[in-house]
Amino acid sequence: MPAKHTPAGPATETADTPAGPARITWHRPPRGTAARGVLALGHGAGGGIEARDLVALAAALPPRGVAVALVEQPWRVAGHRLAPAPKTLDAGWAGLWPALAAPGLPVVAGGRSAGARVACRTAGELGAAAVLALAFPLHPPGRPEKSRAAELTAAAEALPLLGVQGGRDTFGHPAEFPPGHVPVEVPDADHGFAVPKRADTTQEEALRLLTDAAGDWLTGLGLAAPAA
Repeated sequence: MPAKHTPAGPATETADTPAGPARITWHRPPRGTAARGVLALGHGAGGGIEARDLVALAAALPPRGVAVALVEQPWRVAGHRLAPAPKTLDAGWAGLWPALAAPGLPVVAGGRSAGARVACRTAGELGAAAVLALAFPLHPPGRPEKSRAAELTAAAEALPLLGVQGGRDTFGHPAEFPPGHVPVEVPDADHGFAVPKRADTTQEEALRLLTDAAGDWLTGLGLAAPAA
């Protein structure tokens, strides 16, 4: 379907996938700013594209020449409350990839939590330029023996990968990650990058650290402009 948008707002489009219709909300660079790449971000299993980290990146990166595509998986578009099996999530993501690549720019596969796992599992096959893993769920809370590190390390061996993790993330603290794959730590932040009101790090500082880390990494890959 054609994108629907207003000149000052994001554009949305629906993409058909083997798992059903998915939705992409585009946050493009402002007029006069050349687009250098696309950052596609999938949501987690317990929420949508309104997650604070995804919203922050969609606001911070377009002025640096990055078109941010916030992707809603088919199960979320259909109004279901529970995410399907990984194979179905991967099929949905792969099915909408042509729409993400349509602008003709390098596409960075990314996401938060379950969305980060999908990005890691599929990035190489889909021809992604790199992977951004936000709040990667290294293991279920309290179950470090159920490690998902292999998904992360396999993606990192094939492509440039940046991980960003909250210092209080119960799905995996930064120190638990394999050597050579330790993510950027956002102090005091939990799995959703929320920080307590009395923490040394403010919520604004936490999100700025996250967006600066992602933006500077993309700049190093030639996919974003340096910060103003």
